[in-house]
Amino acid sequence: MLSFRTLTADEYDLIIRLWTEAGLSHRPHGRDSRAHIAREISEGTAVFVAAYEGEEPVGIVLLTDDGRKGWINRLAVLPEHRRKGIGMALIGEAERIFREKGRMIIGILIEDWNRPSFELFKKAGYVVHEDITYLSKRENEGV
Repeated sequence: MLSFRTLTADEYDLIIRLWTEAGLSHRPHGRDSRAHIAREISEGTAVFVAAYEGEEPVGIVLLTDDGRKGWINRLAVLPEHRRKGIGMALIGEAERIFREKGRMIIGILIEDWNRPSFELFKKAGYVVHEDITYLSKRENEGV
């Protein structure tokens, strides 16, 4: 049976382990540092939700909220647990959390190489907007 749990800053090592085992890179000296993640959690701008099969963590998703939109980030499922509906269940849990917060728009940014994620979100009813171009300005490459 799949269940969900919001992770705390004290579970930083679990967050990094899940990302690593799922094949997601992270920036331990930038936005994914222990201190940065702890600050995001304490400020309420980030929620890390883990999916569990029994006592075993099998997936994770990072939810951020800019006050107008909810953003689904860094969804990852461990390779040996893929194709069991866990990714879709994490999306559903993210949507539930955002609905409770009154967010009527949920956004996702997906890198162009990540076709599995792209197809998963399309299957979940997300619409591709070809008329939007993403730009960013970064303080440094580590963020």
